Amino acid sequence: MASTSVSRVLPASPEKVWELIGGFDSLPDWLPYIPESTASEGGRVRSLKNPDGEVIVERLVGFDEAARHYSYAILRAPFPVTGYLSTLRVHTVPGRDDLAEVQWSGRFNPDGVTAAEAEELFAGIYRDGLDALHRTLAG
Repeated sequence: MASTSVSRVLPASPEKVWELIGGFDSLPDWLPYIPESTASEGGRVRSLKNPDGEVIVERLVGFDEAARHYSYAILRAPFPVTGYLSTLRVHTVPGRDDLAEVQWSGRFNPDGVTAAEAEELFAGIYRDGLDALHRTLAG
């Protein structure tokens, strides 16, 4: 099993960040790579479309409003991995109520690629996503 994690400190309170990203169906609000999301099964499954029209289907497997994190599994996607499980988490920054740290992590089994290639793929997705989140919050 391979894994990767990316963190970024953002210019907003943890509450404001969680308000933006804490909804499982909220990716189009801050992630340009996902312009469309459709919720089903009472909000526990999201069907995402990327700009190329590819579909990614994910299931919410854990959610903690008070601790500000959720975890999800990929059910179907054009990625070279199986057994994908990811967590998006908002942390407080000690001594600062105007900043938040967001951590996006995942673990998965590479399928047809090396562990390093799969890790770099998702590290890039997480990094680009957190950069987009920063731009949304800053602007």
